[in-house]
Amino acid sequence: MGRIQLDKMTKRFGDTVAVDEISLDIEDEEFLVLVGPSGCGKSTTLRCLAGLETPSDGDIYIGGDHMNFRVPQNRDIAMVFQDYALYPHMTVHENMRFGLEEEEGYTAAERDERVKDVAETLGIADLLDRKPGELSGGQQQRVALGRAIVRDPEVFLMDEPLSNLDAKLRAEMRTELQDLQNQLKVTTVYVTHNQTEAMTMADRIAVMDGGELQQVATPFECYHEPNNMFVAGFIGEPMINLIHGTRSASTFVGDYFSYPLDGAVLDAIGDREDIVLGVRPENVELTETTEDEPHLDEHEFVMDVSVVEPHGDQNVVHLSHPTRSDGEDVLQAITEGMHLVTQGDRVKVTIHPDTIHVFDARSGEAIHNRSHEQTTDFTQHEQ
Repeated sequence: MGRIQLDKMTKRFGDTVAVDEISLDIEDEEFLVLVGPSGCGKSTTLRCLAGLETPSDGDIYIGGDHMNFRVPQNRDIAMVFQDYALYPHMTVHENMRFGLEEEEGYTAAERDERVKDVAETLGIADLLDRKPGELSGGQQQRVALGRAIVRDPEVFLMDEPLSNLDAKLRAEMRTELQDLQNQLKVTTVYVTHNQTEAMTMADRIAVMDGGELQQVATPFECYHEPNNMFVAGFIGEPMINLIHGTRSASTFVGDYFSYPLDGAVLDAIGDREDIVLGVRPENVELTETTEDEPHLDEHEFVMDVSVVEPHGDQNVVHLSHPTRSDGEDVLQAITEGMHLVTQGDRVKVTIHPDTIHVFDARSGEAIHNRSHEQTTDFTQHEQ
């Protein structure tokens, strides 16, 4: 069984706390992604799981067995590194077979057959006689994966294994890794700073910052129900709009616009005054306005288009307020790629009240998250 349990695990390096009392339960066969900015403690957590570091406090269990002081080769894990860590003087076959050399219960012929089977699964059977220097980055990555897979471990640990690949190959390998994990049904802990990888690959995401867990949830929940401003800002590209302001009676008052709040939001806010309004760019609706003083409803206001970033299927539109002399962004919006928007346009902005998040400005805690409902009806689109 590949169930992993971290119980208040802490790792210190001198006076520096790299990982601070992390408690995490990873189910057997689950694909969990540890994500966060550089220095957040995710790789240190992985190294503790692998046995390359010893926790300062707390406990690690794999399959119910205590692992704190067990050497890596006795943990039934296999690790895939960022730099592949292939032996340059060995062939692909020898690199993959090396992972089986210390495994008992295999004859030489069985080891060779196991390497061949895994190589066929990974589509590199025709490369077995080549050396790493003769391979592309994607092929080297498959060899590194193969070396881990041949051992048939209970747990895969992956430390940013796709970061050295180009964008197109990264996207292909993301899909291949998901397919492999579904086939092999091995518990996988995958470390990355790339939130796109986390969102597209994970069964659950563990978001870290400053050595602490900020949220452990499905990609959908992290996106739509963030625990705090950090998670809301880290998950999502382009990032969420965060507008600082205060509550005045039943209205949010920012530097450049005011926004009426409904009863449910006000109940959640309570007596807080310093709050932050959060709006995902796809929920900022733009419509054309040709009037100098258009009629505006209570959740509408006027902005100027400062920059347009075309992405083919969509445009990322940067918006500034007409009164802001420096022209810096107030909001970002997403429009469909066929929607013509030009720098310098004046547009009407609508933010529907059921799409907003509200955070406590002091603690960063989420005090209200947008309404959402998942559907299996592909003809319906979420507002």
